[in-house]
Amino acid sequence: MKATLITGASGGIGEAFARRLAAEKHNLVLVARTEKKLIELCDELMLEHKIMAHYVALDLIDREATARLFNETEKHGFEIDWLINNAGFGSMDDFAKLELERELEMISLNVTTLVALTHRYLRKMRERRSGVIINVSSTASFQPVPFMATYAATKAFVTSFSEAIAEENRPFNIQVLALCPGPTDTNFFNVAHAEAFKMKGMQTPEAVVETALSAVKSRKSKVVSGWTNYVGSVFGAFLPNSLVTRVVGKALRGKVEEK
Repeated sequence: MKATLITGASGGIGEAFARRLAAEKHNLVLVARTEKKLIELCDELMLEHKIMAHYVALDLIDREATARLFNETEKHGFEIDWLINNAGFGSMDDFAKLELERELEMISLNVTTLVALTHRYLRKMRERRSGVIINVSSTASFQPVPFMATYAATKAFVTSFSEAIAEENRPFNIQVLALCPGPTDTNFFNVAHAEAFKMKGMQTPEAVVETALSAVKSRKSKVVSGWTNYVGSVFGAFLPNSLVTRVVGKALRGKVEEK
């Protein structure tokens, strides 16, 4: 059975992907740590859209998790033709004051897990010569970001990695997209203990998903969600990192010190 696998599916952009794609009759495999939320979401989507929705409650920070997830989908006969690597989290503070173990977990989830899942399912897609992989990155990937140093660096990896393998897999009819949203109205800021960094005019998860699906139809390898975010990324590309970090650092330092 063909299915779309979505990590981090219990809320935010992941849940928005699940709802939108269920409405478009994708069968789903939803992955997150929160079993209760996954059960409720699967039941709702199956009832409303008459699709198959399977859940896997799993902490993807665990180094063996991607193998267990892959084996689970193989055991149930799911043919993963869309993979949406959405699971991830961030942190905001002076790097020296952050908890080291949590920073290393961020690198593991945002980078290692994404690479592992992409590799496992990409091989199957190559055999079929078709597939879509959406890796959720960030506009923070386009420059170093003081006080979000680890998070921005992980997303820089995701964007670079995604664009590279997009070209590698073009002859196999497999599309890889780096989705780069800016600040989005999700639980991200609460998890990062950075409620003070929230701003007006943030995009909704649904708007980000709409951008992603339009980019898939256009066969893009990278897309920035939101016009303001796009303009900012274009201007940022022409400025030296030394200037960008100075400006961003000055803007964020006060908020960090107020935390």
